[in-house]
Amino acid sequence: MYLKRILPVVLGVSIFIIGCGNEENEKADTASQKVEQTNDESTKNNNEGKNTEKNKEEVKLDIKPLPSSYEELEEMPVGEESEHIPLLTQEDREKAVERFKGLPDVKNNPSEEELDYYYQELLSMVQRDFKGPEEMMKQLKFQSFGNPEIEDSRYQFKENLNVEIILDASGSMAQNAGNNTKMESAKEEILNFVKELPEGTKVGMRVYGHKGSNADSDKELSCKSSEIVYPINTYDTAKFQSALDQVKPTGWTPISLALKEAQKDLSKFNGENNTNIVYLVSDGIETCDQDPVDAAKDLYDSNLNPIINVIGFDVDGEGQRQLKEIADTTEGIYSNVEDQAGLKAELEKINSVAEAWDKWKEKGEQSIELKEVQNSLDIFEYITKEDVKATDERVQINLLLSTFKEFDYMSNDSRIYLENKNNEYHKWIGEQIDEFKAQLKELNQKNLQEAKKALEEKYQLNSQ
Repeated sequence: MYLKRILPVVLGVSIFIIGCGNEENEKADTASQKVEQTNDESTKNNNEGKNTEKNKEEVKLDIKPLPSSYEELEEMPVGEESEHIPLLTQEDREKAVERFKGLPDVKNNPSEEELDYYYQELLSMVQRDFKGPEEMMKQLKFQSFGNPEIEDSRYQFKENLNVEIILDASGSMAQNAGNNTKMESAKEEILNFVKELPEGTKVGMRVYGHKGSNADSDKELSCKSSEIVYPINTYDTAKFQSALDQVKPTGWTPISLALKEAQKDLSKFNGENNTNIVYLVSDGIETCDQDPVDAAKDLYDSNLNPIINVIGFDVDGEGQRQLKEIADTTEGIYSNVEDQAGLKAELEKINSVAEAWDKWKEKGEQSIELKEVQNSLDIFEYITKEDVKATDERVQINLLLSTFKEFDYMSNDSRIYLENKNNEYHKWIGEQIDEFKAQLKELNQKNLQEAKKALEEKYQLNSQ
């Protein structure tokens, strides 16, 4: 009886104890799971943090040193935003921010390394087209023509002066450059040039790419087309005009062929008794699968001992590089002109040399002094252009930095760091330009004195 009464109680207590135990175990298991989950999340977060730091370490910025010579500065490609960017109005600044939205993000406490990379990318976008003094020095050498003390015999006047113009007659010369087509402008200025040549100067004109068309089907015909339309001789108005009139721009651009044929044109005018000048006028690169640089080098190395100068007429970047390489390989002058006025200015330089040759037979001291004055003006123009480029680039970058700061794309500290870097870099460019100015002035004065001395010696010799 007693057992019957106590048994339910024992069972109830047991069930209660077991239930409590299970509840405690469930709580313990839940707590354990929470701890494990927390640990997992903590581990995950720590790993993610480590990975982020690791990734940050792995991303190495490709920072190149700024140019340390003007040659390196010249090699830097012109930026896509190298033209002046207005920043006067709110609308101007909003447009500028949009144009430069691809720059790296430097909003949140960037390192100096990140700011240096930012400056590199910004500079590449606004990079101006700097030019070292080498071309100007070649111009001074060209203008000091006739001085027998110049070691390069090409620049010493001989008994005869011969000038051959090689003119591009490819289809692209039918395009406009200013008020006229390139071909119309070239014809007009070449005609004006030959009219002014002093008596006794011989002139010739060869064209290339004037047959067929610039269609693929006519490539073979056009690439074989080069013709001397006015054989090297003294100037005859009617004959030269007739030769010019027959030239029509149509085909491809066989520069290499034209240079090889020019060597044949001049073959009877050896460099010992003749001063030979070749001017190549082109508005683009060779398109006939030949190497014009090699052809120019063969002409240069021949016994003709010629000076080979190149005029790029409204030429794109690729064309400028190839045409400049032709001039550099032959130690000649490369000039890029955009319109008829520029072409006129370049051709007048040959006239200046021809006049000096004509007067060298007399006592032409006045013409030498006038040449020195002209050279001084050319030096001033070159230095001014480089100064303006450097100043424009520096000011443009500083104004852009202020604009980016205004729109919260960088902090004031970042702006100050970048502005100081920009000012220091352009201060170096200015110092380089000042050095060039002194060197060019000294060279010009030296050429003047040497030319006067040589002229006096020649005059005394002729008077005996």
